[in-house]
Amino acid sequence: MMSYPNEAMSLVALQYSQEQIKIQREQVRSRLLRDAPYARQPNFTTIAAPDLLLLFRLYDQVFFAGRLAPLVIEKSGKPLQFRVSRAMTSAGGKTIWSKRNGKTTGFEIAISSSLLLNSFREGDRPIHVSGQPCIDRVDALMRVMEHEIVHLLEMLTFGNSSCSQTRFMTIANRLFGHTHPRHGLVTARENAHRKHSIRVGQRVSFTFQGKEFTGIVNRISLRATVLVPDKSGIRYSDGKRYIKFLMPLARLRPIAEAPVE
Repeated sequence: MMSYPNEAMSLVALQYSQEQIKIQREQVRSRLLRDAPYARQPNFTTIAAPDLLLLFRLYDQVFFAGRLAPLVIEKSGKPLQFRVSRAMTSAGGKTIWSKRNGKTTGFEIAISSSLLLNSFREGDRPIHVSGQPCIDRVDALMRVMEHEIVHLLEMLTFGNSSCSQTRFMTIANRLFGHTHPRHGLVTARENAHRKHSIRVGQRVSFTFQGKEFTGIVNRISLRATVLVPDKSGIRYSDGKRYIKFLMPLARLRPIAEAPVE
């Protein structure tokens, strides 16, 4: 029987040298590319939950001697769950701790396929994740998974987790050599500006059901939320009324602002 959370604390206290991290990462990477159901190319074009499950198991085996997964089951009564999300357009990953009536009911790691697949395209800027340069999507996926594993470890050990706190970065640095708490993947906003010259706050025009509209981009995710002034619309915080349209970026035409004299 495990002594929980002492067992979790012993994992948090692990520390690897830069050379050890490099060797162990290469073991994880080579086995992922060999055995993954979908993500079997360095710049994969498809990824699914079974890939994430395999990647986590490899990290657990190589970095934690298989001791992490049992802690999740002991805490929640079921294995760690995995999900690939197209809707996550600003965060590379997310670790979710589910509770009901104060009792833990499960843990889940979600990874953004949108950010991974929008990065490492021809002509892209260099990508750094957690402060480390990444050469391809598998590299970036591994850094994001490492980040989420640290969140999971903190939740299991301390009952909370925040990557903006010193404790998180200390653990991430000891285990994986991370030097920064954020990813540097190409976001939906960056992609919209690079490909379509569209930013939040940009005035745009578009055609919808045969009619021309002009509005302001309020939000950018997989599509753009455009607010079109209309007296019959909903009143927003600026006191004006707007009708909201959710439009594909490719259908928007940026309107150049007149220069200020």
